[in-house]
Amino acid sequence: MKNIVILISGGGSNMLAIVKASKRENWAANYQAQVAAVISNKTNAKGLALAAQQGIATASLDHKAFASREAFDTALAQRIDSYATPGQPQLVLLAGFMRILTPGFVNHYAGRLVNIHPSLLPAFPGLHTHQRAIDAGCKLAGATVHLVTPELDHGPILAQAVVPILPNDSAETLAARVLSQEHLIYPQAVSSLLQVQ
Repeated sequence: MKNIVILISGGGSNMLAIVKASKRENWAANYQAQVAAVISNKTNAKGLALAAQQGIATASLDHKAFASREAFDTALAQRIDSYATPGQPQLVLLAGFMRILTPGFVNHYAGRLVNIHPSLLPAFPGLHTHQRAIDAGCKLAGATVHLVTPELDHGPILAQAVVPILPNDSAETLAARVLSQEHLIYPQAVSSLLQVQ
């Protein structure tokens, strides 16, 4: 069984969309894959309770308890790898995981580490993507699912969704419209990736 570990920092809505898709589409039978665990760097992340309600193992690892980014990433990788099935590829999905990962961590999961970003990459990497798109006068915004590389918000694009920016949009209204598309394309991209692994 290919075990999938999802990393979150907050509410976990993308995580929940992936979990529900995995059950609805029976990834266990069709791709020999399952969401094995959800891990957060925040002990009070609401997504942990949502994952537990779905019967998924959860764990938290407070990044503030570590002396360095490298120490945290090393401990996080050990925790993730504790859910691995020997001889099987393992996917690690970033779903609102608000940490910049070290190159060592990224390279450890090369080709198996996936992120979703709330812009049409390569436009607007980093934070405050919705306001930046509005301020730039863009007519379109969206979300991108991509493989993670050491360079922030770069890496091969797996899927994108486009939404219009409306004349009276705020960052909040645009974010909500983009998020609804994230919930569709992230599970689809993971499903496609599982089919070729």
